[in-house]
Parts: sequence; C-alpha cells; structure tokens
Amino acid sequence: NQNVASTNDFVNNVWSVGYTAINASNILISKLNGTTVVSDALAKNYIAEAKFVRAFSYFSLIQTYSKPYNLDKNGLGLPLRILPITSSGNNDLARSTIEEIYVQILKDLDEAELDLPIEYSSPLLNVSRAKKCTAIALKTRVYLVQANYQKVIAESQKIVSPSAPFQYSQGTLTHKLESNFGTIFGGSYTGSEAIFSIPFANSTTETPSSQSALAFNYLAQPILFLTTAGISSDPALNSSSDARSSLISTNSAKQKVLRKFSITTAPFRDYVPVIRYAEILLNYAEAAANANDLATATSLLKAVRNRSDAAYVFPDTDINTKDALIKTILTERRIEFLGEGFKLMDLQRKLQTLPAKKGSIGTAPLVLVSSSNYIWPIPSGEISTNKLMVPNP
Repeated sequence: NQNVASTNDFVNNVWSVGYTAINASNILISKLNGTTVVSDALAKNYIAEAKFVRAFSYFSLIQTYSKPYNLDKNGLGLPLRILPITSSGNNDLARSTIEEIYVQILKDLDEAELDLPIEYSSPLLNVSRAKKCTAIALKTRVYLVQANYQKVIAESQKIVSPSAPFQYSQGTLTHKLESNFGTIFGGSYTGSEAIFSIPFANSTTETPSSQSALAFNYLAQPILFLTTAGISSDPALNSSSDARSSLISTNSAKQKVLRKFSITTAPFRDYVPVIRYAEILLNYAEAAANANDLATATSLLKAVRNRSDAAYVFPDTDINTKDALIKTILTERRIEFLGEGFKLMDLQRKLQTLPAKKGSIGTAPLVLVSSSNYIWPIPSGEISTNKLMVPNP
C-alpha cells in the first residue's frame, strides 16, 4: 500500500538481513587478513567476494532507506559499518551521508575487481560467485543511479565489445545475449547472459518458502499480477513476433500474469536473476545517449530488441533525437526486465513519482518525490538499539 510503518516486519527484516550480510563480510575480511589457514591467493579471492557482498548489500540498503542520490547526496545515509562486530556494545553509530555510502560501495567494487578471478571452474560457480566482470557490471548500475554517465561508459567498455555482436570474452568465459530470450528462464540458469544469480540447489536448506518464491508470487497464487494499464500493455509484449510476449499469459481468474519464473509447485527453485548481460547493454546505451553518442546507444538498444524480435525496426521518431532515444531506452528496460526488480530503482534515480497501484488487496495512491513514504522509514528495531540513529523525517 506504499505506506509502511517503521515497526513493519518487512522494514525491519530487510535492514537486518542487509546488515547481517555486511557484518559477515566484515568478519571474513578481518579473519582472512594475514591468515595462514588458506593460501594468499585464495584469501584474496574470498576477501574480494566479501567486499562485493558488502557493496551489494549497502547499495540495496541505501536505495531502500535513504533519499535518492540525485535528490540529496549530502543527506542522511546509513550507519557505515566496515569493522566486524563479534560482541555486544557496538550498536551506537551515527548515519554517514548518502555520498559517503556510495564512495564506500564503489571503493569495495574497485578493490573487488582487482582481486576477483576472471572465472571459476564451472558454469554454476561463474553465475553464483562474484568474478571480475561481476564487480564491473554492478559498477555500471551504481554509476547509472548516480547519473555519472562517463563512468558508466568507461566500466561498460571493459565488458562490452566495441561493435555488434556485443560480448565479453576472457579465458574460457563468454558473456553475451542469449540468442533465444526464453532460454534465460528455461531452467538452465547458467547460460551466457547470466552474470550473477542467486541459485537454489537441491537442498531443503536452500529452498525458499513458498511465499518468498518468485513463481509463487507472480504465477502460482499471484499477489503481483500485471496491471492492464502497465508496461504489459506495450505492443512488444502483445506481439507474437516478440519472444518476450510468450512469458505473459492470463490465468483462470482472468489476471495477467508473468511466466518468467515458472516452477509453480514446491519446492520453488527458480534462480533469482540479479545481473544479466542485457542490463549492461541498456545501462551503456542510456549513458551513451546522455553523452550524445546516439549511434552507439542505438546499436546497443537494437541488440536487445532484435534479440527478441529480429525483424523489428524502431520508428525514426523513437530514436532520432537524444530525448526520444533516452525515453525509448527507458521503455525497453521496463519491457526487458519486467518482474526483475528494476522499476522502483529507475523511478527513484530519475526522481519520478511512484505511480498509483491496484492489486489483489486494494488500491494505493501515487507517491510524490517529496512525500515521506517515497522511501522506507528507518526500522524501529534500529532506532531502539542505536542511540545515535536519526530517523527519516
């Protein structure tokens, strides 16, 4: 309902899980520095992975609990915890600024890139563990949120070839668009497009509960069905010539549902896609367009669209000016990443109103950028234990 209280379980749990991952990373980094238990090379690898996890966790938290970077980078960010906590009495820590948190995120990713391996020994490990290009890929997302387009371009060029067919190849590792869009969600999960995913192996300890599973929420008993007036009404998602349209259908309750995650019976083990190569191409395209390199931006945009619809030709009016091209790229992001968690991030980095929503439990009004509920409140649990915590106004 776009109006959650600081006492809400979701608000408290997301914060707790994020900081638990951050502290686990801090502990691992501390223990591995100077260790003789593992080789120096392996210690460097693990420390780099921990820095990636810490950066990703802080990036998720700062977007959820602090104002957008482009609205007020000097505003209240988060407590910046980079030392391990292994005993009580370390709760009190003031909030760093939003800018300071982003500086730490990018520092961690830069350092991770240096010490991460190019690849691992199997496709599953290449998808589920951070490697060099994983850190680079996440940097393109972070810099895009900051609207630092030159940095997005510089990082993208490390992992995107100068011309089509766009790809990244190092060692035996290759990342590129899958030739068939359906393959991405077809059950293999370790194809060339998957840069980083959260896997669920054949283990009850790694299987999400039904209500935490993507397929359950989108398809089996949909809580998150597709609104008639949303992006699912775009012609691309209603065209038999665009492969992405095949992953949308109407269920027996006449609800429009997303079929990307299709394991609808327990155990629910659809992998969660976190970073796909298509995102890197569209991050790069948006940055290039903002830097007035319309030719490169258009080529990257066409690569993503024509993968799903080989015969499609963008109308000139959609791509012949900078503003039109950026608008088309942003629309393509909504089409390509439907159901993968990008829309809120894109709205907030663009400082746009959160639209009104209609769901199975009712209707929620739109949320203005200036509204207090544009971001989540600081959790009540943190306020009660951290005496230096200043709540969001």
